Amino acid sequence: MIPPGTEAAIADSWEYFVHLAVVLTPLFLGASFLVGLAQEYLPPERVETLLRSRDHGSGNVLAAGLGAVTPFCSCSTVPVLAGLLGAGAPVGMSFSFLLASPIVNWIAVVLLFGLFGPAVTVAYVVAALACAIAGGLIVGTLDLDRYVKDVRITAGGREVATDGGTATSGCGCGGATAASRTHGERVSAAGRGALSFFRDTLPYLLLGMTIGALIHGAVPAEALQRVAGPGNPLATPLAALAGAPIYVSLSGMLPIAHSLTEAGIPIGTVIAFVIGGAGISIPNLILLNKLFKRRLLVIYATTVVTIGVVVGVSFNTVLAGIL
Repeated sequence: MIPPGTEAAIADSWEYFVHLAVVLTPLFLGASFLVGLAQEYLPPERVETLLRSRDHGSGNVLAAGLGAVTPFCSCSTVPVLAGLLGAGAPVGMSFSFLLASPIVNWIAVVLLFGLFGPAVTVAYVVAALACAIAGGLIVGTLDLDRYVKDVRITAGGREVATDGGTATSGCGCGGATAASRTHGERVSAAGRGALSFFRDTLPYLLLGMTIGALIHGAVPAEALQRVAGPGNPLATPLAALAGAPIYVSLSGMLPIAHSLTEAGIPIGTVIAFVIGGAGISIPNLILLNKLFKRRLLVIYATTVVTIGVVVGVSFNTVLAGIL
């Protein structure tokens, strides 16, 4: 016998899934095209060149900005970071790039805009960038260079090193292109890359939409609010930690985040969940473990969680009456 209310929950979940698919699919394709254009005109080698000559301070601002607009995945963010450190870039400045890269990117911005509107999107980007800059500045004062491993990292034929080596060729993630390409060829390549990226990421997007739909239709809002609602003072820091073990991709996290806000979970708590998942996901930590010694890895993870908590609490308190 089917429990009472099951059919209604399934119907509600399906309706919400369709709503997410209609909203997110065109947004994701558009964002993927912008990702492709950014990788055509701003490959990893160009990012390293721009940052190598910068000092502590202004370099942190530029590093965070480039981390946000260069949509590298972990497989290319870590080699870029290795190239920066190997060329003598300050650890603090490199941290600003590393912190901004996973939590502020074009995919996140476009999907946030579609799901939460412009006010939340702008506040998120500004707060996350400010925290990435501040985090890098603080880390830069701690003299942590000795906790960077002397290693060589190869990604898609591109070898970089933290012992003074330099990047020699393009990353397998599709970032670098020959400088001789015309604008039309770059746009065409970006379009092909967008479709390829969409196909590769579609399983994670579908998984996120499915989980979000099930939360929306099948999980009682009262149960979620007891665990992560405003009545739990530890909800925001716990959310920042909880995102990591269930993270699959940022595109998959945002539909879940939207369903949580629909269930009455405060937006700041949900944002902390997204930041924690994006910054200290298990795959990201595994890659960084090749580059950082344990103490520096712990400092990175702690910084990400702190950023999630600070941004989350800011959204729940200072920005609650504005957004």
